[in-house]
Formats: sequence, structure tokens, C-alpha cells
Amino acid sequence: MTDSGREELGRRIEDALRLVIDPELGCNIVDLGLVYVIGVNDGGGARILMTTTTRGCPASSFLKDGARQAAVGVPGVTSADVTLTYDPAWTPDMMKASAREQLGFGPDNDP
Repeated sequence: MTDSGREELGRRIEDALRLVIDPELGCNIVDLGLVYVIGVNDGGGARILMTTTTRGCPASSFLKDGARQAAVGVPGVTSADVTLTYDPAWTPDMMKASAREQLGFGPDNDP
């Protein structure tokens, strides 16, 4: 697989991960900033490094399984390995503007 092919597949995986919704916040894991790295190898294997909003989050397994299922559902992906990390720890600053707005974070009510 070429570099551009891996990049395109990575973009399609990122799009698929937007279907994984954090059940507590009601936003997708990409826009929340929970996905740190998406990698794709030459054989179509995906590697996703992600976090949760807090260590010990009760939705950790749900989010990790959802990310794996979303990734393997992308045509061209042969497998997906999802790893949780807490380094760096997630902060609301990692959210995209759309998620911050949806959750009511703004200049007057930042955390």
C-alpha cells in the first residue's frame, strides 16, 4: 500500500470513528479529542491510540469496542488494534470547536 493509500484509509477510519458516540457526553470520540493516533500498515491493519475523559471511565470498554468495530467496518481495513492511554490526560481543550459548542463550552463558560 502506498503512503497516500494509507493516508486515505486513515481518513476513512477517522470518518467511521465519528459514528462512535460517548454515551455520557453525546458527542463523537473524534470531535471530543479522544482519538490521539490512527495508523494504518501496508496490509490494511489499523492501530488506534485513544483515551477517555477520565481514568476509570465506565464507558471505556464500550468506546474501545466501538472504535474497533467502526474501524474494521471500513472497506480495506483488515484488522484493528485499539489501545487506551492516559498520557497525555484528556482535557476539554482537546475538543474540536463544534463539540465545545455542542457541550456549552465557550468564551464565557470555559471549564
